[in-house]
Amino acid sequence: MENIKALFDKAREAYEQYSTFDQEKVDEIFKRAALAANENRIYLAKMANEETSMGIVEDKVIKNHFASEIIYNKYRDLQTVGTFYENKALGIQKVYEPIGVIGAVIPTTNPTSTAIFKCLLALKTRNAIIISPHPGAKKSTIEAAKIVLEAAVKAGAPKDIIGWVEEPSLEGTDYVMKNADIILATGGPGMVKAAYSSGNPAIGVGAGNAPALIDESANLDTATSSIIQSNTFDNGVVCATENSLVVLESVYDKVIKLFESKNTYIVRSEEEKNKFRKAMFKEGKFGLLNADLVGRSALKVAELVGITVPETTRFILVEAESTAHDEALAHEKLSTYAAIFKAKTFEEGIQKSRDILKMGPGHTASLWIDADKNKDKVEQFKTLNPGRLLINSPSSLGGIGDVYNFGLEPSLTLGCGTHGGNSFSQNVGPMNLLNVKTVAERRENMQWLRLPERIYHKFGALEFAFDDLKEWGIKKAFIVTDKFINQLYGKRVTTQLDKLGIQYTIYDDVEPNPMLSTTSRGAKKMRDFAPDLIIGFGGGSSMDAAKLMWLMYENDGKEIDFKDLAVTFADIRKRIVRYPATNKKAKMLCIPTTSGTGSEVTPFSVITDDETHKKYPLADYSLTPQMAIIDPELTLTVPKGATNAPALDALTHCLEAYVSVMSTEYTDGYAVQGAKNIMEYLPAAYHNGSEDKEARGKVMNGAAFAGIAFANAFLGIVHSLSHKVGGYHDVIHGAANAILLPYVIRYNAACVLEGGKQAYFSQYTTQNSMEKYAQMAKELGLKGKTNEELVDSLIEAVQKLTAEVELKASFKDYGVDEAKFMESLDMMAEDAFDDQCTGANPRYPLIEDIKQIYIDAYYGNEIKKFAK
Repeated sequence: MENIKALFDKAREAYEQYSTFDQEKVDEIFKRAALAANENRIYLAKMANEETSMGIVEDKVIKNHFASEIIYNKYRDLQTVGTFYENKALGIQKVYEPIGVIGAVIPTTNPTSTAIFKCLLALKTRNAIIISPHPGAKKSTIEAAKIVLEAAVKAGAPKDIIGWVEEPSLEGTDYVMKNADIILATGGPGMVKAAYSSGNPAIGVGAGNAPALIDESANLDTATSSIIQSNTFDNGVVCATENSLVVLESVYDKVIKLFESKNTYIVRSEEEKNKFRKAMFKEGKFGLLNADLVGRSALKVAELVGITVPETTRFILVEAESTAHDEALAHEKLSTYAAIFKAKTFEEGIQKSRDILKMGPGHTASLWIDADKNKDKVEQFKTLNPGRLLINSPSSLGGIGDVYNFGLEPSLTLGCGTHGGNSFSQNVGPMNLLNVKTVAERRENMQWLRLPERIYHKFGALEFAFDDLKEWGIKKAFIVTDKFINQLYGKRVTTQLDKLGIQYTIYDDVEPNPMLSTTSRGAKKMRDFAPDLIIGFGGGSSMDAAKLMWLMYENDGKEIDFKDLAVTFADIRKRIVRYPATNKKAKMLCIPTTSGTGSEVTPFSVITDDETHKKYPLADYSLTPQMAIIDPELTLTVPKGATNAPALDALTHCLEAYVSVMSTEYTDGYAVQGAKNIMEYLPAAYHNGSEDKEARGKVMNGAAFAGIAFANAFLGIVHSLSHKVGGYHDVIHGAANAILLPYVIRYNAACVLEGGKQAYFSQYTTQNSMEKYAQMAKELGLKGKTNEELVDSLIEAVQKLTAEVELKASFKDYGVDEAKFMESLDMMAEDAFDDQCTGANPRYPLIEDIKQIYIDAYYGNEIKKFAK
């Protein structure tokens, strides 16, 4: 107790100092703390999983990402300091004032993400905070708090603004509650009750037991996919997860069949039901969950309960009838199994949902329905008591906000209102004071098609396109290229500039994998020359380097933190670090001389860090060129070795963009046409070279189509894995893509068949990669009677094309040392999981899955066919 008392003394001292800080300083501390938490999201997720044995590492990464990036994005511009309202006529001002020392109780189910969330809220509101961790998760909870504190102090915060109880106990938690100025409590009902009984103001949240009501008008395919997504997210430990399903009788059998087709095991026998009832609670006491079942996979749950299920089982549904308190199956579960009830009418479904909520009142409920055609039913649903009423959203991620509805406040502490014995009903945020009931209907994220202002494409386009520079009034041009391209083609560009009387200088120091130091030197020369046009000329490396130099130049010479630009984001519009604006001082023109990266039409740039030799894919629409000149004449002398691998890179762009969770009708057309061009014309372009101008032109156009597609739909794990194997073992990027692409097609297409995880994106309502690959195969004229046969044909076609252009089929064939490859396997897999391209992949990959793909690709293992 003496140590905890000392913690409070230091925290109060820190608070007194921090409460005088201005908004600018607070916001900088908030930002740096969020970045630190974000950068350590995988490390903390692994630590939490190892310590608690609950949940899934990869899903805990999402929660840590959410707790840092999404929370920061939501509150970055929120005023929390000073006068926020003034009415001189009335003579009144309203001023924000911090509370003091927050006592924060952290649960074992979400130890790192909740700690990050609460610490960031405290920093944003100028409060001190003392963390009381759960004994079963103290190491990971404290580590999360330490990481946030270290970054905050480095940014200027008082050194004791965040504290924690080193050895948690009931006595220690009680002391924290009784001595804090306000308690922020997340945990079980007993702990929350203790918080409210402490004698101090408390924000405590009660237990969840969310029902999901499925109406006959619902999109049942989306509903079943989403509910499986939700219950398998971190193995069900999010308190908003659906614990019971109530399904209208008219569609009950169809719903059951859909669940069974998606790797769900249905418990029907009384013997198996009783095994669940017996195993759910300690000593048979309702509400006292058996921790052995919490946050476990469906297979582990089945093993512990004592039933046998198929190896592909991801989710378990237990059929039940009574929704009364004495039915164990109607209570909260926090795992990968749920109860399922049948209702004859919608009114009965509402009543059953209301009964279930008595064992978790005020928290969350969801409804699957055609809302536009059933407004009366939606009104009935709104009579339920939870603070979150979700329509057509997976409950776990839907309830925490800003994922499936962007008006619902993001939070990892969800109030239950007076119905749940809480002081408020909202998602906890900096300004929550009132009991508010929110109806959140699922909405799609915004999508777009963003292209260069002008794209010129035909043989000899180079000469004619330069006339546009007259319109722009260009006076000085800065050319970024490499020495070989400059010697080969440089005169083609400078001649056009001379004709127009445009002054120019050439920077030709770009290497095959452009280094950060190279771009920094180029940016300095650019500032000295002060151009109003920048020309990226050559392969992808030259164009990528030119883009980053342009960004540095446009930033008026101010220091740009490269690592901040390279921070992985979950949503390109909500990233923690925003890119500076471009096109203020100079326009960007890209002229490719190879057919591969598509960089001339994309907002991407891949730069290598000199110190770590790690490749960073930078992505922001401020990097999109204003003009692209695609002149196939420039590719006629490109040798074979620079034709095959880049084109396979472009083909990968097409296929990954086509199945991406962000693909749209706008991007699909470009992806299909690009793939057609490359599949049909690459062999001739490769073998015949300059003799086949048509083939060279078609492949170059195909690469540009691919660039347009993935610039707007993004990529997938072929690129995630390729980036890392290139960085670790120097495998040429396009060649690595060619090896990995068939394995990833097989992996993605098998998601439903093998019990994989569907990616999380609002538009991506149901797993469709098998169907999309099959459609691409049809577009390419491949044969197959079923989707499975068509996907097999697509894989064979990619492998055949790879062999035809003399690329190898395995990393081993490229001479990658086996021992070194296996030694780096764990790190490569983790880095690939965290790559920026992973988020748009249609199958959410587990790190173990990535390792297996790497192993198969190393040895060139045979790919198992779908069709037998």
